Amino acid sequence: MITFTPLSGAAHSSRTTPLAYLLQVDDVRILLDCGSPDWSPENPALNPGSEEPTFHWEEYCQSLRECAPTVDLVLLSHGDLAHCGLYAYAYSRWNLKAPTYTSLPVQAMGRIATTEDIEGIRNEEDVGDDDHLVPESDDTLMDDGTPAPPINRDKLKGKYVATLNEVQEAFDFVNTLRYRQPTRLQGKCQGLTITPFEAGHTIGGTIWKIRSPSSGTILYAVNVNHMRERHLDGAVLINRSTGGVFEPLARPDLLITDAERTSVINSKQRDRDVALIDTITSTLSSNRSSVLIPCDSSTRVLELLVLLDQHWKFSRLSYPICLLSRTGNEMLTFVRSMMEWLGGTVSKEDVGEEGNTTNNNRSRNQRRRGGDEDGDEEAALGAFALRFKYLEFFPNPESLVKRYASSDPKLILAVPASLSHGPSRSLFVNFAAVPNNVVLLTSPGEEGTLARVLFTKWNDSQRADDKWDKGKIGRNVMLDDTLSLVMKSKVPLQGAELEEHLQKERAAKEKEAAHQAQLARNSDADDEDEAEVRLAMEGAADNMDTEGGEGAVVGKKRKADKALDGADWGLDGDEGLTKQLLSFDIYLKGNVSKATSFFKNVGGTTQRFRMFPYVEKKRRVDEYGETVDIAMWLRKSRVFEEEAETDETKDFKRRKLAEEEAKAIQEPPSKFVTSTVEVQMACRLLFIDMEGLNDGRAVKTIVPQVNPRKMIIVHASTEAAEVLIESCANIRAMTKDIFAPARGESIQIGQQTNSFSISISEELIASLKMSTFEDNEVGYVTGRVVAHASSTIPTLEPIEAVPTPAVQSTLANTAAPRMLGSRPTVNLPNSTMIGELKLTVLKARLTAIGVPAELIGEGVLICGTAAAAAANSKTAGGADAMEDSVAVRKTASGKVELEGGASPVYYTVRKEIYNLHALVAA
Repeated sequence: MITFTPLSGAAHSSRTTPLAYLLQVDDVRILLDCGSPDWSPENPALNPGSEEPTFHWEEYCQSLRECAPTVDLVLLSHGDLAHCGLYAYAYSRWNLKAPTYTSLPVQAMGRIATTEDIEGIRNEEDVGDDDHLVPESDDTLMDDGTPAPPINRDKLKGKYVATLNEVQEAFDFVNTLRYRQPTRLQGKCQGLTITPFEAGHTIGGTIWKIRSPSSGTILYAVNVNHMRERHLDGAVLINRSTGGVFEPLARPDLLITDAERTSVINSKQRDRDVALIDTITSTLSSNRSSVLIPCDSSTRVLELLVLLDQHWKFSRLSYPICLLSRTGNEMLTFVRSMMEWLGGTVSKEDVGEEGNTTNNNRSRNQRRRGGDEDGDEEAALGAFALRFKYLEFFPNPESLVKRYASSDPKLILAVPASLSHGPSRSLFVNFAAVPNNVVLLTSPGEEGTLARVLFTKWNDSQRADDKWDKGKIGRNVMLDDTLSLVMKSKVPLQGAELEEHLQKERAAKEKEAAHQAQLARNSDADDEDEAEVRLAMEGAADNMDTEGGEGAVVGKKRKADKALDGADWGLDGDEGLTKQLLSFDIYLKGNVSKATSFFKNVGGTTQRFRMFPYVEKKRRVDEYGETVDIAMWLRKSRVFEEEAETDETKDFKRRKLAEEEAKAIQEPPSKFVTSTVEVQMACRLLFIDMEGLNDGRAVKTIVPQVNPRKMIIVHASTEAAEVLIESCANIRAMTKDIFAPARGESIQIGQQTNSFSISISEELIASLKMSTFEDNEVGYVTGRVVAHASSTIPTLEPIEAVPTPAVQSTLANTAAPRMLGSRPTVNLPNSTMIGELKLTVLKARLTAIGVPAELIGEGVLICGTAAAAAANSKTAGGADAMEDSVAVRKTASGKVELEGGASPVYYTVRKEIYNLHALVAA
């Protein structure tokens, strides 16, 4: 049985991000994606129509926190914040320790996107790592022992932002797979097989195929793009060679897909590229103004960089391309190391570098001399697409202002795309107030963000036919409005605040130094006296005489040792142990006891008293009388370790130390401040869709070709979900089991099944007749289950075929009398055909053996003379043509009907249909 629960990104919701779904296959709980929302939503006044605009993420985070410890498997599909932004926090704080799988680029891009996001947030506000944590249960006790009041989880407003170390640790835990690499899972997930396929949209984007022996095949495909881009090939769903759906992904038992853009019509890629390039070029050259493009930090920014770099090289522009991102350089370094995951024109880079080294060197020399006429064409095709010559990196807006004046024309790519925090928001405040500047949006943005506010303003200013979802490129609009934005920043301390902070730091350092010195002195004294104290105690215990014999003495020694392990000298066992610090200036009277000896009552009874607890401190020396200097050996050990290190390790340590020192110097004492800024917007605003996603036409075409038995719609608004459901309902062969659950709503598909482990005996395996079906061999088996004492797994053994004499006589007596001349009754074997007939495959096989076949629509294939006549546009009404013709018809219930007269064509077609199935006979 399959249970599906959307934690976020469900259908029938105004908020379609982030994406996180809980899929339970029998007893295995699978988390599909683990995205993060935008942690800095705008003032509700800017979004009057949005529901819960301020803290809409809390319900999702609480649901994820509750189910995280019970998850058995995590699958990540894309490397952006909407799909894996909250994974690091859930792994570190919410015990999401289940095995996690994704592709290598998704792991790298997800790490970079999460790092960029948390650095931007932590650089502007104090998120607090512990003040927003919720207790594991509501029955927590207060300090006085009374139960704590119940926590209203709906009122919590914490921001769940991980630390840099947590991000590194979490993504190091992720397992990476190659495309089309089936992986059989172990442990609790044993029996499941997961396979990643190309999804397009982002580098390493994945369609997950989950195969279960009891629940069938599950396909999870969200944010898919079947179109080829400059840096990526399209999704593998459509096989370009055959024109149909990719065979391994066809006809799944359950398809989980998104319908966010079902009602959207994409404009042509050429029109989008021309509009973007023309807007940028005209703004930089004519108006001598700048262009601001808010973008993400890892995935879709690659398409923009490749497009801009190719245009800059082709047109020989000299304007700078500025990327405001802390992780931009690191991102490009990762991408250059993963060229095998790229496609489009960028994939030619390997050939350009390795196969044509001489030509490349010649092109470089020509560029140095200024005569690169022959190299321009190759460069424009993307041979050097990832060597962005005109791209400059800036970690913050301040460094950009130092390099270029505000009046210098430049193209600025700033993260994040939502404009909710970070460099893009800081830059927008001053950028939007300059006339003729252009803010160019490439995505509508998440609900409740500044990017969505600007997109709504632009879309409302367009004519009805030019809106973004009508397949047209709209016009730019002049903004003449005032926005009230909340700005958060970290500013250095000055004056009295700085002096007070430094004084507190000095006091804290002095207190810590005194504490460490005291610990060091105590540690040295303890190390020197530990052995002497134990020897003295053993001697004191040996001198004490008791009446209890040897057992009592041993018991008192253990008591004394246990007391002295954590305390100073105290009273003896009869008077009770104490941990108070005592000072003795007189003899401490011990227990008066009788002396024991091998010769009893010899010499009378003697009294023994415990002596004053004084231990003489001795200098530690070795066998030769020299003082042992432990510090010297530690120094020697460090020297040996440094000599054994390689040059690379030494360089890495030096760079790491330099970075830490520079960071410590660059970060003076600061404080977080919040202010409200009135932005008088005077710039121009334009939206060009560069998200790289399928539109409604593609979704309505691809989903029926995949033809799932059941389908779940997620990541869609109410309107978009209804459009896809209505479109599928108009297709007769399409399934009617379509679900669109809301957030938190659980739906169940199928029935609960139980699976058992059993081994087959060698005798039974030798007698089996196997048939090939896809990549498996299937056969029909009859036997009896036998349990052996030597094995915990039962064995299936063959049933004896020869009956006993008693059974034979019983069968003879009970057999019905036969008529004279009649044949004995023979039971026919039960046959089962496994597989699904595809008329296109059958047509190809019949054509190969010389039988003409033609599809006439409605799931009917005509074979034989009538098919040849139909192909030649002749009338197929003759009696001979109909006698030598066969019709193969597929019904909606999955049955195949073969209709025709008894002729050689009939038996040939039937034989080929049998060959396309696995025939299992009892």
